Amino acid sequence: MGETCPVAPTDEITPDDRAADRETGPADVRGTDRTDSRETGPDDDPPASGKPPTNLLGAAGPARMPRWLPRAVVLVLALYACFQLGSWAFHQLIGLLINILIAFFVALAMEPAVGRMAARGMRRGLATFLVFLALAVATVGFVVLLGSMLAGQIVDMVEQFPRYLDSVINWVNHTFHTDLSRVEVQDSLLHSDWLQKYVQNSATGVLDVSATVLGGLFRLLTIFLFSFYFAADGPRLRRTLCSVLPPARQAEVLRAWEIAVDKTGGYLYSRGLMALISGIAHYILLEVLGVPYAPALAVWVGLVSQFIPTIGTYLAGALPMLIAFTVNPWYAVWVLGFVVVYQQFENYMLQPKLTARTVDIHPAVAFGSVIAGTALMGAVGALIAIPAVATLQAFLGAYVKRYDVTDDPRVHGRHQARGTS
Repeated sequence: MGETCPVAPTDEITPDDRAADRETGPADVRGTDRTDSRETGPDDDPPASGKPPTNLLGAAGPARMPRWLPRAVVLVLALYACFQLGSWAFHQLIGLLINILIAFFVALAMEPAVGRMAARGMRRGLATFLVFLALAVATVGFVVLLGSMLAGQIVDMVEQFPRYLDSVINWVNHTFHTDLSRVEVQDSLLHSDWLQKYVQNSATGVLDVSATVLGGLFRLLTIFLFSFYFAADGPRLRRTLCSVLPPARQAEVLRAWEIAVDKTGGYLYSRGLMALISGIAHYILLEVLGVPYAPALAVWVGLVSQFIPTIGTYLAGALPMLIAFTVNPWYAVWVLGFVVVYQQFENYMLQPKLTARTVDIHPAVAFGSVIAGTALMGAVGALIAIPAVATLQAFLGAYVKRYDVTDDPRVHGRHQARGTS
């Protein structure tokens, strides 16, 4: 009767427990922590693993924006703005950049002559001035001579136009059995709508032509100034460029510069020699036919046919054909035939021999470079495409490793016999 029995634990909460809850917060009697309603809410499910929720970076706590994200957005917007600004500036300065490129190639072409004069003790600036003065005098003299010739021929053609028209009308009447007269043809031409529209458009386009001429003169002046500075200050420009490069890169830049000078000068030398041969050949033809102004026409054909690639020969032959037509229509046919025959002779016999030591470039590569240059920069690209490609080919040739070609019949274009290895 006096023994004390153990009492099983119950879930009853004593007053002492309630006091402890008020001081430390609610806790489970069984020893488990209760979830704070202020952090998760009454309806949130606890994590399956029993761990607290994590944010985007894997740390405990609520999800937050990464600190690098605003900087990345600002950096991307800044790069895009710089790209747009650079693209706009490039399109605005494309004309100036093309002029500088032309001036650079002109300076490369004048470098051999300026260098020889400077090596003999003459100041480089004075040597450059004398070379450009000789070039300017030759160009102006040729343009004046050609302009006077064209003016005289145009006046003669206008005076002889009624006679030419009578001969054409007589040929048409005799061939097609018609009854046309010169008065009717002239009246129909003078009162035609297309002639009146052409006169009106020509009158309104005078200002556009004047602006184009002034723009061309300003462009020539810009090219002349830049080319003069490049040629006169060539050594200083090379020193400035090499001063920001390591010694190994300096040797490569100087070698590329030397190759560019040699190839550009060689290109002009070969073209000048072919222009001389072409001018002499066409001069003989025009003298035999009795075409007036044969010397000026021969110089025109020689220069235009050589310094305007691909179509230069046919463009140069159009003027002699027109002048020859004023003498005799059949003479124009003779000039056309001679131009075509001489073009083939020049392409397949004369040009490969003259350019073998100066601009060693395959005709197909030259033709493709001219097309690419025309597509990129128009007539200017067609003019400088060949020396640029020749310079690049010569420069890269030193870094291309070559091997001995095996003695195989297929290398020489012959098929290998069957059954042999």
